[in-house]
Amino acid sequence: MKRRVASHGQHFLRSPRVAAILLGHSTIRRRDTVYDLGAGSGVITSALARRCQQVVAVENEPRALDALRRHTAAVPHVRIIAADIRQLVLPTEPYKVFANIPFALSADIVRMLTTAPTPPQAIYLIVQRQFASKLVPSDRHFTAALGAQLTPWWQARIRYRLRRTDFTPPPAVDTVLLELLPRTEPWLPHNQQTAYSQFVAQHYAEPRRFAALPRAQLGINPERKPSELQPKQWVQLYQAMQMK
Repeated sequence: MKRRVASHGQHFLRSPRVAAILLGHSTIRRRDTVYDLGAGSGVITSALARRCQQVVAVENEPRALDALRRHTAAVPHVRIIAADIRQLVLPTEPYKVFANIPFALSADIVRMLTTAPTPPQAIYLIVQRQFASKLVPSDRHFTAALGAQLTPWWQARIRYRLRRTDFTPPPAVDTVLLELLPRTEPWLPHNQQTAYSQFVAQHYAEPRRFAALPRAQLGINPERKPSELQPKQWVQLYQAMQMK
């Protein structure tokens, strides 16, 4: 099931064995419906089909679609959607996502999934380690605006570190399996997600506006840059400004 790298920097798993190992680090179960975004020729799709009751494979590249259809023709519980991932209409019934996505689309796909009207019950994405680190709050890692925007509603962690030789062609960067799970007790109401995300984005982008935030009054070191704040500090600042 090998094929050349597609556009947007996508690299494909070499073998079903690697896909099976990754699935072992997920919450995917027999009763689940799982979306494989950017399915390629079907390495992950086939592994999912052996594990869960319904698989939806999304692919847009014609040659990959042909290979995907051949490899899954005898599997009745695999449904193929020929579409650009970014144009996909997500379901309203419960589902999970497990996918090896194009690296260049990582941020777009994470935003699409986490802000969907019916978000996934769990998200597993193979991404660059540097990108994943921006979403996992830590004193040692840079937290990007996207990480700060997601964390009130989602818990992010790195579940598995892959080898470059697990892919064809091998990527020039380190890759990991990123897990995103919805919080059972969100830090903010869901109806504030858009307003909070805009608040974080604006204060990342505009130094003067960020400097005017009441950081010292909330016990936050005023010398810290936006990327150095922890997610709960962003929530504190947002709530303080909402009260004004």
